[in-house]
Amino acid sequence: MQLRHLRYFVKIVDAGSFSRAAATIHVAQPALSQQIRELEEELGVAVLQRHARGVSATPAGEALYREALAILRQIEQLPGIVRSSGGEPDGAVALGMSSTLAAALGGPFIQTCRERFPKVFVKFHISDSETLKSEISARTLDLALLFEDQLAAGYSRSRLFRQRLYYIGNKRLSRSAGTISLDRLAKSPLVLPTVPNILRSVLDRAFAGIGVVPNIVSEGDQLSSIMSLVRQGLGGTVLPRGFQHGEGAGDLGVPMMIEPPLALTASVMWSSDIALSRAAESVRLALEDYVIAYAQNNVLPGLELFEQG
Repeated sequence: MQLRHLRYFVKIVDAGSFSRAAATIHVAQPALSQQIRELEEELGVAVLQRHARGVSATPAGEALYREALAILRQIEQLPGIVRSSGGEPDGAVALGMSSTLAAALGGPFIQTCRERFPKVFVKFHISDSETLKSEISARTLDLALLFEDQLAAGYSRSRLFRQRLYYIGNKRLSRSAGTISLDRLAKSPLVLPTVPNILRSVLDRAFAGIGVVPNIVSEGDQLSSIMSLVRQGLGGTVLPRGFQHGEGAGDLGVPMMIEPPLALTASVMWSSDIALSRAAESVRLALEDYVIAYAQNNVLPGLELFEQG
């Protein structure tokens, strides 16, 4: 088995078809098929299954995909690890950040990394927290800043703060400041994240706990799309306060604290199975310092920092 077998296999799974993968990596499709046949002969098991829409990994192929990603990530990081051993951090770091947090922190932190670690190339990925966790598990991300609700095994983490959740609508829907009860929240027209989503899990569990069905008028998979619908007056949404732009200004109403309290925990998370490279560890520590400093230097209602150290 050679590294090219693993690289081609991963590209095919990601593309979902031989033809798309061949076009992406500029290898003739017959040659690509031959590489997969060699791989399957070496392993003694089928790793891809063909269907009308293309190809997908078999159960054995899914296991191979996870391990192949880890091997290829280690190969990618190896030059930086060697170069870092004699001086400043060097190499590529795959960093994820939840869309809610990235709205305020993403760009400025990447610029900070460029200034502090000129030899580190940060691959920045924005998604929802559930997806980021799965990508850490799949080893396509080194670490991520995300929100979590319940601690999950298999991850290392540094918990930074807890953040209360607030209802926010446009000015027409948000007629008053203050608080909003969970029962009243459920009756209000809501635009919420699609499942699976950490914030959605918290809300669904809270609504079920008091025996109510929320009035969900629409769903979105990106913060920007949700806020667009909120601004149009379709409904309100629920967010951690202080990390989205424009709250309480323009066409958005003043956020209302939910009672009884609902909260999320913001953590920097990475896999507990593999040690971080020096470059990734440097980015991790810098990220923790940056987020804590941001929270200390900005008035963020409903935020409680965890004690560090």
